[in-house]
Amino acid sequence: MAASLATTAATSSAASDPVKIGIMLPFSGIYAQLGEAGRDGLKLALKEQAADLHGANIEFIEMDTEAKPARAPELASAMLGQHEADFVIGPVHSGVAMGMIKVLRGKDTVMIIPNAGAAAATGPLCSPNIFRTSFSSWQPSYPMGKVALDKGYKDVYLISWNYGMGRESLEAFEESFEAGGGNIVKKVLMPFPSTNFQPHISDIAAQDPDAVFVFFAGGGAIKFVKDYDAMGLRGKIPLLGSGFLTEGTLEAQGDAAEGVLTGLHYAEQLDVPKNQAFREAFNTEYGHYPDIYAVQGYDAGLAIADTLNQLSGDVSDKQAVISTMEALTINSPRGDFTFSRAHNPVQNIYLREVKDGANVVASIAAEALEDPARGCKL
Repeated sequence: MAASLATTAATSSAASDPVKIGIMLPFSGIYAQLGEAGRDGLKLALKEQAADLHGANIEFIEMDTEAKPARAPELASAMLGQHEADFVIGPVHSGVAMGMIKVLRGKDTVMIIPNAGAAAATGPLCSPNIFRTSFSSWQPSYPMGKVALDKGYKDVYLISWNYGMGRESLEAFEESFEAGGGNIVKKVLMPFPSTNFQPHISDIAAQDPDAVFVFFAGGGAIKFVKDYDAMGLRGKIPLLGSGFLTEGTLEAQGDAAEGVLTGLHYAEQLDVPKNQAFREAFNTEYGHYPDIYAVQGYDAGLAIADTLNQLSGDVSDKQAVISTMEALTINSPRGDFTFSRAHNPVQNIYLREVKDGANVVASIAAEALEDPARGCKL
């Protein structure tokens, strides 16, 4: 059974039902660090905003999803039935998100997705009670097609893993790149989680495209970038990607990542006043600086806090909760964002270039970009 933990973050002298926040994130397995970052960001936001919660008692219920999609319906059902959570925060993994949505869609409980980018969550499976404070898979990659065109790249080679996030990321790049007259030389979808990149990098060298666009993350991103450099392509054929190629991976990639261009809705050195304050507060609270996963969790906490503030701490009217949250402007470390009709962030996507081991913001690749939410009937 999932481990549960209940803690009270804000107290009131008035007797009232607690506002229950269910946290469904991975706290064990390969995504544990991402889950912990999201939870820590969430709790920091609610701690900072405690004075604006109108005395609401906040109760956290934590469940470890282990990033296993098969467990998602059971855990979501427990959050809904046993714990009667007002908000459910999660998950990291898109497969887990699909399992959660099957249970939570259309219910009174508000689900806030702090990472999973699956298009369906705010597309065909959109629902009034489902929000996202992260990104759709489309958002970081779509602007990179225009970036490539603006740099004069006419022939681009695409490669990723053959799973949802990989396919959707390549398709988003294709959409904007081909609309502007670009040509896809080749599109490779590798079995997940294979990291046998050498044959494909050799093929890239043989094809000699103007540039390469990829989606890889984590260990796969580290190995692809290092293999690309080791096989002599860095500096010869520009490497572009969705921002997760160099997010949390730069230290391990080392010099091999220098010059890589990526698109993402955040960068650690982003010159936004809220970002600097957030980073210092997070470091003071937890002893290390935050990453994008902490930002997305923090913004989920801000969404809850801002909603509670406007409703004087009363979440009993669930339609009022949804209507209030829909109209919010979140003062995020990534820059202010609002929610689209499908409840996906309308946010800036930044063009980042790796310089001296850091993702340096070169420009805004797309301002206030709204996911098209194809298939959403809201």
